Amino acid sequence: MKERDLGPLMVQKELIDSEQLEKAKKAVRRNDGESLAKALVRLGYVEDSQLTQFLSEQYGVPAIDLESFEIDEELTELMPREICLKHMVFPVSKAGNTLVVAFADPSNIFVKDDLQFLTRHKIEVMVASEVAILRAIERYYDRSKQEEYDNVISEIEDDQDVEGQKAVDIHQIDDETNSAVIKFVNMTLAEAIKLGVSDIHVEPYEKNLRVRFRKDGKLIEKVQPPKGIKDVLASRIKIMANMDIAERRKPQDGRIRIKTNQGVYVDFRVNCLPTIHGEKIVMRILDKSNLKLDLRDLGFEEKELKVFLEAIHRPQGMVLVTGPTGSGKTTTLYSSLQELNNPTKNISTAEDPVEFSIDGVNQVQINPKIEFGFAHALRAFLRQDPDIVLVGEIRDKETADIAFKAASTGHMVMSTLHTNDAPSTIVRLMDMGVPTYLITSSISVILAQRLISRLCNHCKAEHRVERQLLLDLGVEEAEVDFYKIHKPVGCRECNDTGYVGRMAIYELVNMTDHLREAIITGATPVGIKRAAVESGTRTLRMAALEKLKKGETSIEQVLSVTLKDELD
Repeated sequence: MKERDLGPLMVQKELIDSEQLEKAKKAVRRNDGESLAKALVRLGYVEDSQLTQFLSEQYGVPAIDLESFEIDEELTELMPREICLKHMVFPVSKAGNTLVVAFADPSNIFVKDDLQFLTRHKIEVMVASEVAILRAIERYYDRSKQEEYDNVISEIEDDQDVEGQKAVDIHQIDDETNSAVIKFVNMTLAEAIKLGVSDIHVEPYEKNLRVRFRKDGKLIEKVQPPKGIKDVLASRIKIMANMDIAERRKPQDGRIRIKTNQGVYVDFRVNCLPTIHGEKIVMRILDKSNLKLDLRDLGFEEKELKVFLEAIHRPQGMVLVTGPTGSGKTTTLYSSLQELNNPTKNISTAEDPVEFSIDGVNQVQINPKIEFGFAHALRAFLRQDPDIVLVGEIRDKETADIAFKAASTGHMVMSTLHTNDAPSTIVRLMDMGVPTYLITSSISVILAQRLISRLCNHCKAEHRVERQLLLDLGVEEAEVDFYKIHKPVGCRECNDTGYVGRMAIYELVNMTDHLREAIITGATPVGIKRAAVESGTRTLRMAALEKLKKGETSIEQVLSVTLKDELD
């Protein structure tokens, strides 16, 4: 069975529907090298166990659950890691001269012949999903990587004196004496990419030095290297990021680009901040392969998506996206640009910083050091015959005035503000001095968003709660009985956290006549929010409760990410 036949057969067996198949195909085209089967599991359209059973039936070979097997580590010596990754296979067990191997594609007889020649064993074929095989490879083959990581730290420790404060010339960072630090930095970056973290924190304190990873919004301590290497470690990172290693008194920004073994380029946005105990460094990972650039994959409800698409396709107006740092605003805006990007449009963006490069879009980096801010860039854009303009953030009245002028004179303007919810964005603009008539005539939609943790499907458990608790959360009396509450448990799949990844929740305010009237008549912030809800807006709390109702998140997440609606 060829991969192109896999999707239609799964639709025929009603494992997925046609729409899910098309979305998975788009995901495969965006993530070059990803298989359709892996995309279907990653997108949550089919369970890994369902896929494995389906493959077993189609190929006529037994299925195997690699998670329930404890593999003899000696088998990994028979079959190199590179071979397993290349052919998507994994050695399971050995009896005499027979080696049982899990295949993602058992129909490939050429791979079977190659493995028999390589291992000098007869190959017995079983089937497992690509996702399960990749997890097994990571679990068994990458143990040696962790040992190497630990050995590097031990090597660094051996290089310290009793007080752990061995003096090192930072200008000799590339000398052999500091090779352990170089290896430590390289391995830390590689580990962060492999685990899919968003940020790396290198933090010096009075008595220790620690490295933390931010994964799914939470900081997790990774390792505590010897405190004595804090300066040489900071210098190594600064060299890689093209920063001034001699300057330790001021904050600096830089960028690192590395190429993975899979040939993918990953950028790190680096910032160092002088503290009383040394330089704290934060590296934001900008991995374009993880960037979803299809609005239909971001988690919009169908009604909200229709309104949002209609707004961004208008020839003029303003679309504002709000939320705190790390809430996914950049992804939403880039996805909107990708939706609009075609040869007939002139699109310009002013960003601070430019996180990802998009073909066909003129992206400009803001530089406050030379007094080139958002307002300056926006003013220049208006002399460049633009159709669509993206302003990274409206921070002041000058930028707001130019942006609203552009939106009311035949341009589509997109931007962000840092506000708690969509209705309060209107109040924030009024505080900036933007006239109400411009707000009501220029703004098309305001979108507030947050990221909420998704419960692990492998271990979440149904959980009974008091009826009053749901009512206190904001659930309507008539809806309480439809809620099946789940709680996090923790398993190997989710690293015992109970959660796997995050999903977006949205609050979309459409500028209706009813809302315009409330703004013009000077309604209070609560009055504006009430008018928005009466016009069809679903608040962030309402959106989170919908995820709770579907069993996708927990009560703890609803409470930590959203506030109760005050509409009275």
